[in-house]
Amino acid sequence: QVQLVESGGDLVQPGGSLRLSCAASESILSFTLMGWYRQAPGKQRELVATIFGGGFTNYAASVKGRFTVSSDNAEDTVYLQMNSLKPEDTAVYYCRVRRGGIDYWGQGTQVTVSS
Repeated sequence: QVQLVESGGDLVQPGGSLRLSCAASESILSFTLMGWYRQAPGKQRELVATIFGGGFTNYAASVKGRFTVSSDNAEDTVYLQMNSLKPEDTAVYYCRVRRGGIDYWGQGTQVTVSS
């Protein structure tokens, strides 16, 4: 059972930046997919960004150019650097990884963008 712990969520003003972290209980080298998703109140959970085992990344159109997903093998951690934040980025952000065809999710971290 893989455990994921997200952190870094906060209240930030529009235009600000945050970095989210997702610490895994096991080596991220064993994961075929790692990514971030978000869910705003009253909306479905949606993809934000993913990074695959070979380093290939994929972003939702709404965050492309503003967000960057990365991973640190030594720290077994996946990051989401978020710049130029907008009020519409407000949501609970979840980390997801896949290993052996099984998906694992973190508990989520709240990001609120408001003045």
